[in-house]
Amino acid sequence: MLELSQPALTTAGIAVLAATTVTSGGYFMTKVVTAQVPATPFQTSFFRAGHAHAGVFIILGLLSLLLTEATGLTGGWQWLARTGALVAAIVMPAGFFFSAMGRGRERPNRFVVLLPVGAAFLIAGLLTLGVGLVTA
Repeated sequence: MLELSQPALTTAGIAVLAATTVTSGGYFMTKVVTAQVPATPFQTSFFRAGHAHAGVFIILGLLSLLLTEATGLTGGWQWLARTGALVAAIVMPAGFFFSAMGRGRERPNRFVVLLPVGAAFLIAGLLTLGVGLVTA
């Protein structure tokens, strides 16, 4: 049986609780696609992408958290492997949603900068985890 460290248990608990927010995103998406909330085609696509990325990255983040426990990583490397995808699960969807906010928006605003920031956390976390697993 895999025993999780206390930091992994705490992080997993927070991630599972945070996953409930994806439900509210799903409710919002239902309102958007049924035209109960007015949105441009650009906004609809960015809202949809934000919702999808949040769900997928939380699952990937929880998997990464479990796999990190099997590595010999310590310190900052362990934190990055354990939480990189979970940070991306917050930052990238925020970039999609915030950059599409505003009545009639047809293009992203400057919050779009959060997308590459989230991608950087995702890539760094996965690379660190992959190296940690290969060298374990």
